[in-house]
Amino acid sequence: MRRYALFALFVLTLAVPALAQSTTPAQTPPSTSAPSKPAAQDEFVPVDKPMNAQDTIPAPRLVAIAYGFIWVVLLGYVWSVRSRLASVERELQTVSKRVSSGGR
Repeated sequence: MRRYALFALFVLTLAVPALAQSTTPAQTPPSTSAPSKPAAQDEFVPVDKPMNAQDTIPAPRLVAIAYGFIWVVLLGYVWSVRSRLASVERELQTVSKRVSSGGR
């Protein structure tokens, strides 16, 4: 039963990045009013919005993928520690049986 719960948690962890929705920037209609002063070529002009959709990064999807990756690594580490601990417990049981029986 416990394995099924861990497997379900693992599957849900992997499904989170796939279910993350990426948001696209809203398309704003071009401004009908002309700018009051044209910017010179050599001056700094602040950018209020991306020029096109290629200049944007889908942040929600990247964050979801990063969290999913961290959870997979964390669960892998916990599983690794659990299996090594089980191995040590088996070795301790073997040693305790040998000691209680009086040697090899």
